[in-house]
Formats: sequence, structure tokens, C-alpha cells
Amino acid sequence: MTELLNDFLTGSAAWGVLLTLAAFGLGALINRVTGKAIFNPLLLGSIFVIVFLSVCNIPYGDYKTSAAPVSYLLLPATVALAIPLYEKLDLLKENAPAIIAGISVGTLVSLGSAFALALAMDLTQEQYATLLPKSVTTAISMDVAAELGGIAALTGAIVIVTGIVGALLAETVCKLFHITDPIAKGVGIGTAAHAVGTSKALQMGEVEGAMSGLSIAVAGVLTAVLCPVFVGFIQ
Repeated sequence: MTELLNDFLTGSAAWGVLLTLAAFGLGALINRVTGKAIFNPLLLGSIFVIVFLSVCNIPYGDYKTSAAPVSYLLLPATVALAIPLYEKLDLLKENAPAIIAGISVGTLVSLGSAFALALAMDLTQEQYATLLPKSVTTAISMDVAAELGGIAALTGAIVIVTGIVGALLAETVCKLFHITDPIAKGVGIGTAAHAVGTSKALQMGEVEGAMSGLSIAVAGVLTAVLCPVFVGFIQ
């Protein structure tokens, strides 16, 4: 049966796309029915795909090739986050210094925490380079990790986990530290949890979503510039 399934999938160029969409759709349905934040559609979708590939004994490389069109949509989807930002352009201009300062500090904290973790766990430079760009979107982090000698595929997984955790804890952290300003919420979520966190910020409000979208771009550029400096701290 497994061989027949593999033969069928081999002859279908789009099965990876269909599997990805079906897994995410099922995850979104479960999230909507349960109403529980922990049942994140991205997390559930990833688990469903992993289980399917494992049970059917399908190589990840085959799935990656077939699902490539979904990956191609990542960059335009990230760019599309500029739309809510454009709608809040006046707000951005009024608070530009505070917003840029917040994103800059958040980026430094992200890189600094990775450095501290590398020292505490005695990571190799390869492992450290893999972990370092954990808080920016995969469109940037995987390329940065590869350039620094890290394991790009593992970086992608770490980034996804970081985003999911950030999305799950966003509201809790804001309540815990009494963060009520929508700009501050958006900057914090976008800087720490990239695009996955931004999806949560958009649910919280238009301002939060716009500021989070801006934070993805600025934090990504800062991370790409600063990572070569930070990676040299561990030899």
C-alpha cells in the first residue's frame, strides 16, 4: 500500500501543496472549534504533515520539492504586511524614534539571549550560528544561518517554534507586564516572534498588526547586519 501511495505521489507534482493546505486547514478548524490558543494552526499543521510523512514513509526531500510553491509565497506574504503599515503611516511618523529604538533594543536582546544560551550550553559555532537568527522570518534567518556556517533547515524549525511560542504567549506577557499601548505591543511581538507573531498581533488590533509588520522588516535587516558580528564572539 505504501509503495502504491509513493508511486501516486511521485506522479503528482502538487501533492505537497495540497497536503500543506489540508494540514493547515484542519489545524485552523481545530483551533476555531476549541478556541484554545495552544492549538495553533501552524503548530498542528506541522504535526499533521510530520505524522503523514512518517506513517507513509515519504522522504522529506520529496515533500519539500512538491511543496515548494508554498515557500515561494512566503516573501510576497511578508511584503504584503506593509499594507496595514501604510494605513497607519501617520502614526508611524509621530512615533518613529520610539519605534526604531524599541525594535533595535529587541533585536539586541534576541541576539544577546542566543549568545548567552550558547555560552551556558557550550554550543559549537555551527550550533550557535544556527540559533542566532531565531527571531526573524525564515526568508531572512535561513539565508543568514547558511552564510554564517549554520544549519539552515534547523534554523527554519527553530524560527517556527519561536514564532508559535511568541504568538501563544503574546497576550499573557502583555497582561503580565501591564503593556497596554498598541504600538508597544506590536513592536514587541513583531521583533520577538516575526510573521507568526504578527498574525496574532493583527488579531489584537490594526495598530498592533501594522507595527508588528514594520518590526519584521527592521529587525530582519538589523539581524542580518549584526549576526556576522555576534557569531564571531564564539570560535
